[in-house]
Amino acid sequence: MTFLVPILVCVACVLFSYYLWKKSCPDTDNEPPKCPGGLPLLGHALKFVGDSSCLWRVINDFGNKSYARGGVISASIGPRTIYAVTDPDDVFAITNATLEKDGIYDFGKPWIGDGLITAKPTSWKNQRKLLNPAFSQTVMDSFLGVFNKQARKLVKDLETEVGKGPFDHWTYTKHNTLETTCLSALGVDFTDDTILNSQYVTAAEEMFGTIVDRFRKFWLHSDYTFRWSNLKKKQDACLKILHNMSDTVLKIRKTEFNSNKTLPERTTGNTSGKKFKALMDLLLELSVEKGVMNDKEIREHVDTMIVGGYDTTAAVLMYTLLLLGSHPEAQEKVYQELKEVFGDSDRDVEKHDLSQLVYLEAVLKESMRLYPIVPVMARRLDKNLKLKNYTLAAGRSCFLFLFKILKHPMWGADVEQFNPDRWLDPATLPENSNTFAAFGLGRRNCIGKTYAYMSMKTTLAHVLRKYRFKGDHTQLELKLDVMLKPASGYYVSIEKWH
Repeated sequence: MTFLVPILVCVACVLFSYYLWKKSCPDTDNEPPKCPGGLPLLGHALKFVGDSSCLWRVINDFGNKSYARGGVISASIGPRTIYAVTDPDDVFAITNATLEKDGIYDFGKPWIGDGLITAKPTSWKNQRKLLNPAFSQTVMDSFLGVFNKQARKLVKDLETEVGKGPFDHWTYTKHNTLETTCLSALGVDFTDDTILNSQYVTAAEEMFGTIVDRFRKFWLHSDYTFRWSNLKKKQDACLKILHNMSDTVLKIRKTEFNSNKTLPERTTGNTSGKKFKALMDLLLELSVEKGVMNDKEIREHVDTMIVGGYDTTAAVLMYTLLLLGSHPEAQEKVYQELKEVFGDSDRDVEKHDLSQLVYLEAVLKESMRLYPIVPVMARRLDKNLKLKNYTLAAGRSCFLFLFKILKHPMWGADVEQFNPDRWLDPATLPENSNTFAAFGLGRRNCIGKTYAYMSMKTTLAHVLRKYRFKGDHTQLELKLDVMLKPASGYYVSIEKWH
């Protein structure tokens, strides 16, 4: 019987710890309904154990249950209570009431440090104020030459696939947008360094996978248990590759600056010869002139820009081309609009062209509505928060299901359908502006929205003037690897127009 004593002691300690945890974050008097299916002590934790495709199905199930219960439900991962929120107004209220990201964002800090995505609220406010000028319209306009050059390169690369049947176009968009982001964020041309490009793309994919794996395996949430896991070793190997790029470039840029005391404007390399300054150069000037950033902070911002810029843009382009390939009538409308703007010319996209590509922008918005790249955000409450129907408790995490907002019944009976025309008439859109959350909601939304639209519209203008796509989005299987990604069924085939 003596062997039972340590077991009983351990059980007692676990139960007491559980009691203390629950007591530290007491329920409110108007708690949201609990999600069914929870187990004693474990709660709903076991539902998250599985691969990334399974995780996406579980998240969808939670979202449907939240819909059915007034837009908010509570669930538990062990002793930890979380809220799943799908009501647009409630999500907007939460994003403005608290700027504190949930602790799961710390899983990404070994990669991107304390940049805009993961920073604490006070630090984030200062960073956003400092970085806003680097994302001004003037700076974004200077990147248009880069966007044109890279779009032409993508057109050339895709030519090898013409008439050969279905292929993985995501591979092409990933490598191309990484090169574009490195040109604009780092001022470095990696277009000829296919080895480094491929290494970075592979390491980034694996890094996203480790973050999701850690979230799914609740026993690895603790830094102590994670430190001794094989997943930590895999993460370290990825980080070595990911940080090598930004570290090397930062060193080169600092040497240039210290030698010349000014950073030169760079040419885009195309026939226009237009000049631009990379975002890293702007950060270095800011650092030297105002002394507000050290090398570590600059690298964290650059890593954040690459993470937030290349993979998201690549995925939107991939989904958009698949959807157009599945809807030939919409693809024809895009082609006719491009003919009206550019005629038979193969000229570059100019700033004034972008505002004329109205239907192309509608296609992009509809693609992001159906397949939001960041489908879920998470915030931590620092105080009780009263919503429309319920009151949430301080100290708990809110998982904001943006993908459910983007398919809220407010969008109409065709909410599940690809219908770019809905964006052409304001009367056909939901009156509630909080229903379009592709770039987040509230004060802590995406700083790169203008960059994303300009780069994607420029890329598609070149590609869709040249090629016609064919695909079937109904075969698409999705997974959640931090971002919403395809597991299978996303290949397309291409032909030249006429």
